[in-house]
Amino acid sequence: MRIIPALKDNYIYMLKEAGTNNVAIIDAPDATPILDILKADSLRLKYILNTHHHWDHTDGNKELKEATGCEVVGYKGDAERIPEIDIKVEDEKDFEIFGEKVTPLFVPGHTSGAVSYYIKNLGIIFTGDTLFSMGCGRLFEGTPQQMFESLNKLASLPPETKIYSGHEYAKNNAEFALKIEGENDALKKRYEEVCKLESEGKTTQPSSVELELKTNPFLRTASEEIRKSVGVDQSDVAVFAKVRELRNSH
Repeated sequence: MRIIPALKDNYIYMLKEAGTNNVAIIDAPDATPILDILKADSLRLKYILNTHHHWDHTDGNKELKEATGCEVVGYKGDAERIPEIDIKVEDEKDFEIFGEKVTPLFVPGHTSGAVSYYIKNLGIIFTGDTLFSMGCGRLFEGTPQQMFESLNKLASLPPETKIYSGHEYAKNNAEFALKIEGENDALKKRYEEVCKLESEGKTTQPSSVELELKTNPFLRTASEEIRKSVGVDQSDVAVFAKVRELRNSH
């Protein structure tokens, strides 16, 4: 697994096929860093897996495809908005890359066509802008109910599953989370870890399902402290919606 920073705070993830120079990437916000790596390390790009259609995840598709002949993978229901799409995937219908079974999970909320890519055998998931460390994506196209269900779909994966998200938002997310659940010891510890990693110029990726269940306010809507902090004691979805509203202005 290679983690490649791009743009201001995006991440591109690169997977390499064992015994070959073939690679796949998850999202393509910018072609330049990928082309540089391909040239420097004599690698062949075979696939781009797009998590959603936003430009900061797909802007490099065309240039990379023209330069390498790679195939672009994206959600079938969003095919008209994924540039250069070749392979159209569906919810929970497995496909194979480099001998590994990949399970697309349809997770609407941030956009209406967002997917995450789960590789059970490797114990990893690429969540794009749906689930972040201690956060989640803004609801540009989906409803609170949809995003709540999508997040809990991801949270139902095995606790040891490693989460690789699309942006480096961990410190800001942690600071917000502490404002509404400041007595959460696991969250306080995670914030210290994130600050240390950032001070050392290191990535905070990956997180894990277990860690997010302990520290992510969007997965902790049953927390009495969070409910008191946000002034909502109704359904979990109502609490989620209020937390998202507050985070939008943080």
